[in-house]
Amino acid sequence: MANRTDQMTKVLLIEDDDETAGEITAELADRGFEVEWSSDGLDGLAKARDLRPDAMIVDRLLPGMDGLTVIESLRKDQVRTPVLVLSALGAVDDRVRGLRMGGDDYLTKPFAIVELVARIEALLRRPPETRETNLRVGQLELDLIERTAKRGERKIDLLPREFRLLEYMMRRSDQLLTRAMLLEEVWNYKFVPATNLVDVHMGRVRHKVDGPGDNPMIHNVRGAGFILRAVP
Repeated sequence: MANRTDQMTKVLLIEDDDETAGEITAELADRGFEVEWSSDGLDGLAKARDLRPDAMIVDRLLPGMDGLTVIESLRKDQVRTPVLVLSALGAVDDRVRGLRMGGDDYLTKPFAIVELVARIEALLRRPPETRETNLRVGQLELDLIERTAKRGERKIDLLPREFRLLEYMMRRSDQLLTRAMLLEEVWNYKFVPATNLVDVHMGRVRHKVDGPGDNPMIHNVRGAGFILRAVP
């Protein structure tokens, strides 16, 4: 997985616990990754800007500068490197805050090292994010900085997971997206559970995007998945 090109895939780890950092570094190195480690937030931010790694693993609580501030600073600089946030704080509000500040995935301590590796590999499989701060598909627009959505002049109120779901679809408009793809990329499932999770959330997003009198943009392809298409 690590050798996507002729060069090794570089991961920046910002973690102040020596033992945790050592375990992560050893496992990733065994898998063929090149790992750069920093134990301080300020130093980690500097390395992130200088090295431009392929992916980052950032602990929330760090000396010098906390992990979420590191991520927020990078996002303000339009650095879109995928980031896995590590934290001992596992409450829903903490996870939501980590993702809202610019994290791409969130892993609660203690964790299995194989899960961390799987999540990093999943982040690296994602198509490169554009540096644009706005996504547009027809009349539909997402502001990735303000975290707002609208269709034409009508504002759309989205919950965090709904926003991520719509963002994923807009980046892949006119493509058939299966439930398995959505579960892996939006919910970070590594298997396909027997659940109607995707259908429930998709129903809510469709209701919000396709309002009364609107031509539908989100289409259900029976037995296959969903497609987002622009309309006049």
